[in-house]
Amino acid sequence: MAHNHFKNKDALGHVLEARIKGRLASSETHGIEVSGYIGALLYSAQSTAAIYLLLWISMQSMLTPIKQTWMIFSFFFFGWLIWNVGRSAYLGWFRLQRLNKLITEEKYEIEHHRQQEKEELEALYKAKGFTGKLLSDVVNVLMADDNRLLQIMLEEEMGLTLGAFEHPLKDAVGSLLGVLSSSFVLGIFLYLLPSYGIYIGSFLVFVSCILTISKKEKIEFLSSFIWKIALLGISSAFIYFLSQIIKTIFLPS
Repeated sequence: MAHNHFKNKDALGHVLEARIKGRLASSETHGIEVSGYIGALLYSAQSTAAIYLLLWISMQSMLTPIKQTWMIFSFFFFGWLIWNVGRSAYLGWFRLQRLNKLITEEKYEIEHHRQQEKEELEALYKAKGFTGKLLSDVVNVLMADDNRLLQIMLEEEMGLTLGAFEHPLKDAVGSLLGVLSSSFVLGIFLYLLPSYGIYIGSFLVFVSCILTISKKEKIEFLSSFIWKIALLGISSAFIYFLSQIIKTIFLPS
């Protein structure tokens, strides 16, 4: 049966629309990487390695002395750290706000549109194979407890896993560790091998992050590795050749 509350859809159509809203609200806003603080850590580590590599290529192409390079890296580090930590905290908080909005809306529906909520439950459990008296008994039991009903509707109707969302500060800590660990590795290699250390360090950070993501997400390592290393290589080549052109035009020998 269609209701105005369902926007002229039947109960199952409304459930499908709600499931899409739930997916959008719970989606990670920093991409398709591993979720939570691990995702923030890996994203920040990869981004740190990439941006320091591009900075290094730019400065070396412009013949910036090593001492000045270290000074620029040191100043940049603090700004980059603050940006990444703040970004992760904000995105985590923004995601929680969207989820809280969905919870408030669903609670309102339970309190003011109980019949429609009952029809949604029936549609959900019919799709699971429940029929007849068993379907009626399950729906009546769930409708008897508003708190339980709210949890069921959020999880079954919208596809949310309420225990899977981490505190924004946890994401921020993950981002902090990502920047620190990546910067530490790059700094060690740059100190030991002033000419080539940044390339080796960036490569190792990228491979480590890609390998971790591949294991956690159960995706193919090789394809992810090729795509990300190719993207890093293209970006590096673009920076290098652009700096050479600029140097030739504006800084002739």
